Amino acid sequence: MAHDHDNHDHDHEHELEEIVVLEDEEGNEHECAIYDFEFEGRTYAVLFPIDQPEQGGFVYKLDVDEAGEEILVEIEDDQEFERVVAFLESEED
Repeated sequence: MAHDHDNHDHDHEHELEEIVVLEDEEGNEHECAIYDFEFEGRTYAVLFPIDQPEQGGFVYKLDVDEAGEEILVEIEDDQEFERVVAFLESEED
């Protein structure tokens, strides 16, 4: 079950860990600032598109593949996604 990730707007500043370049389905590259955080014993990441800041952020799980490289994984469980977004919103206060 694929999860449709709604944009998560952030009106406040975070310490951004790094800039990553992602490629979309059409082969277009997008620079994103990535902010990672711990929640419920897992690491998550919010990506903020630098070229389109009005889009808000996109939330993913941060995982490690077989080669030991960090990868972004869609949050497929709707309840997990809602808990993560609620956590992020509570951090805004």
